[in-house]
Amino acid sequence: MSSENRTPTETVPDPHARPGPEVLDALGTDPTGLTADEAAARLDRHGPNALPTGESESALVRFLRQFKDPMIYVLLGAAVLTTVMGQVVDTIVILAVVLVNAIIGYVQEGRAADALESIRSMLSLDAQVRRDGAWRTVPAEELVPGDVVRLAAGDRVPADVRILEASNLSAEESALTGESLAVEKTPEPVDAEAALGDRSAMAFSGTTLASGSGTGVVTATGTGTEIGHITSLLGEVESMETPLTRQMSAFSTKLSLVVVAAAVVMFVLGGVMYDYGLGELVLAAIGFAVAAIPEGLPAVLTITLALGVQTMAKRNSITRRMNSVETLGSVTVIASDKTGTLTKNEMTVRTVVTADGAYEVTGTGYAPDGEIRCDGRRVDDVRGQEDLHLLAEVAARTNDSTVSREGDAWVLSGEPTDGGLRTFAMKAGIDGDDAHRLAVVPFDSAYKYMATLDEIEGIGRIVNLKGAPDRLLERCDLSADERTAWEARIDELSGRGLRVLAAATRRARSESTHLTTEDVDAGGFTFRGLYGIIDPPREEAIEAIRTVQRAGIRVLMITGDHAGTATAIGREMGITDEFGAVTGAELDTADDAEFAELARTRTVFARTSPEHKLRLVTALQEQGEVVSMTGDGVNDAPSLKKADVGVAMGIKGTEATKEAADVVLADDNFATIGAAVEMGRTIYDNLRKAIVFILPTNGAQGLVILVAVLLGMTLPLTPVQVLWVNTITAVTLALALAFEPGEPDIMDRPPRRPGGSILSGAGITRIVYVSVLLGAITIAVFLGGQSAGVALEVSRTTAVNTLVVGQIFYLLASRFSAGTSLRKELFTTNPISWLCIAVMLLLQAAFVYLPLLQTAFGSAAVGWAGWLIPLGAGVVVLAVVEVDKALRRRR
Repeated sequence: MSSENRTPTETVPDPHARPGPEVLDALGTDPTGLTADEAAARLDRHGPNALPTGESESALVRFLRQFKDPMIYVLLGAAVLTTVMGQVVDTIVILAVVLVNAIIGYVQEGRAADALESIRSMLSLDAQVRRDGAWRTVPAEELVPGDVVRLAAGDRVPADVRILEASNLSAEESALTGESLAVEKTPEPVDAEAALGDRSAMAFSGTTLASGSGTGVVTATGTGTEIGHITSLLGEVESMETPLTRQMSAFSTKLSLVVVAAAVVMFVLGGVMYDYGLGELVLAAIGFAVAAIPEGLPAVLTITLALGVQTMAKRNSITRRMNSVETLGSVTVIASDKTGTLTKNEMTVRTVVTADGAYEVTGTGYAPDGEIRCDGRRVDDVRGQEDLHLLAEVAARTNDSTVSREGDAWVLSGEPTDGGLRTFAMKAGIDGDDAHRLAVVPFDSAYKYMATLDEIEGIGRIVNLKGAPDRLLERCDLSADERTAWEARIDELSGRGLRVLAAATRRARSESTHLTTEDVDAGGFTFRGLYGIIDPPREEAIEAIRTVQRAGIRVLMITGDHAGTATAIGREMGITDEFGAVTGAELDTADDAEFAELARTRTVFARTSPEHKLRLVTALQEQGEVVSMTGDGVNDAPSLKKADVGVAMGIKGTEATKEAADVVLADDNFATIGAAVEMGRTIYDNLRKAIVFILPTNGAQGLVILVAVLLGMTLPLTPVQVLWVNTITAVTLALALAFEPGEPDIMDRPPRRPGGSILSGAGITRIVYVSVLLGAITIAVFLGGQSAGVALEVSRTTAVNTLVVGQIFYLLASRFSAGTSLRKELFTTNPISWLCIAVMLLLQAAFVYLPLLQTAFGSAAVGWAGWLIPLGAGVVVLAVVEVDKALRRRR
């Protein structure tokens, strides 16, 4: 029956669980494919086989977002009022400060991610499809459900395809499923509940065919495919605010409300208690608001984070969103994919077992660096160990892969498992001379072995056999006891999470130069031993995990790989629990409470789907955890986007993963995360120091204006002078704190409590008393100048100098939060601080003596007294803070 005469459903639930003919029938097609007319009609109904494009944030929106801060709103309100009152200079200065902050944020902030567009680049461009009974090449976007397609090694699968015929067909699916090995594809249906990585009857859009050939029928296109489902998840995921963003937003809102309320109270009291004019009261209120708002804080925050970004870039960690550097410093849980992240995604022979004993093979990856050990001792002469020598010979000869050095790296050409065997043979000193190969039976999933006929000098013709242990045991001459013993060794290796292959040899039974499966199946082989193969953990990642665990951070492994493999790797890395791995099937059957408990208590999750990873991250966040997710496959992209900070592998990671992530590791080194955590904690410490340093300037200035209005005296500082002090203090002295090195115990502390205040109790206390101290000294200096008959401009300039010099000495005290600053490290650990002090003094000298700035800010030249008095005030500030720190240390 032709396909156009049927009534197709064009959708098939669980096609992997249904026989191929049944799937064809449900899709309204047959092995000859669709007609061109039917394909066109279906294309109109289903739309092109493509994924939706992402929406990028425009430059204008990104720029306007820099003004989204309550403190900026207060300043903009002050600019409007000064404009109405004709105070043009004040308006220009206020708007200039706001604009500079916005430009800094705009320039430093990275572009918004476009993960969907990156996944689009994974899709195939063309497909071999059968239309009108003939094979033709069409753009992959024109495929529709019911199309019959042809698949071959090296192809990218153009849509989700139900396999109908397969010859040694396998697919590399690690980017989609997390499976570290190529997956064999067969037409046989599997269980309806099989995990994505176990659906051997399906080939999935965006994955790559590693070997063989076959045909299949398209069951889903576009957003209906598994990779399309991931794009839907990405579109639904809302990026989380970072802890710092939440804390700074709450801090800005509270501070702005307090400042506005205090300005209103001051305005009312000034009007009731004294005969101020409306204009004077408005200017005084504006001056108070401008004084109390730390308008330089957003710039300090942005610049400090930008410096962190640059530092991390030097350490191979590319930060796409600035706040993410600090967020890494606050994480409480690091969840990581396994394949390619914690492991190298390079198959390695870890153990070999012969009839005479077991051998340990050191080294990882495809570099032939390592040793073969027996009972802890190195085997120097492999050829002298006949059992080991024969096992290495089989590994080298039944092998079509090559491993070669390209620059500083060893690169595999061929199948990963064969690459691991080739590397083992090279470690044993066996190259495997293919020139002596007479015939070969290539590996096929139907019989699960590979055999070669080799002419070996001095021995003759030998058949070498490598493959699945059960298939080789059937073809070897073994007693019942011998077979039972080997089966026990196979089970033991498999229980350690190793992939097990076996080796056997036999003398050729004729002088023929041909070899067939019938020859192999005739048996008579001698069983030579077993290879235990694994995708090994990255050595540097093991130490990195210990480092972050010491810092109080939980580490979870969430992988699509098999439970046994995940448990074994987790055990080696120190992140497994006593119960082993939780499987995706167990997660599916858990209710919300059970799921949350599993997320809270377990550490290894295996056979997981993108939905499982996303749900685990969400469950952890709902429990108040700050979560970092690390991965390299497109299946990790939704959970990376959802996490508080997503970390992608830069070398082997897919573009989709890198676009969804906040941080990209340029060296694919999990250990870089440990360095990033340390940097994040240092940045947070320094930001906290900067806030505790900046706010007393604002507190002192606000106090000066408030006291002046309440006492009915002339303002010691004008609004533009206040802005001058705030701005140059923030961009010079406060910036110096961004270069402070981390405290010695920074990676021995537990993570800070999520949701806590950015200011500690001790910090708030210091802000209060330093504000009062600086404000009182400034008022005293101003009143002293006025009582001595000094001109108003000179008195105000001396008051400004007092604030500036007082802040310089306060900076020296602030560089060490608890320890004394009166030590040699004050001069040796942060030379940038002294450069910033020098710049600050130069700017202040310009404020005092340059005519242009005198006109703009109402300043005037001062004599030596105008500097000595502030110097004495600074010494007092330093002494008081050091006494406070000494008392706290004693308590």
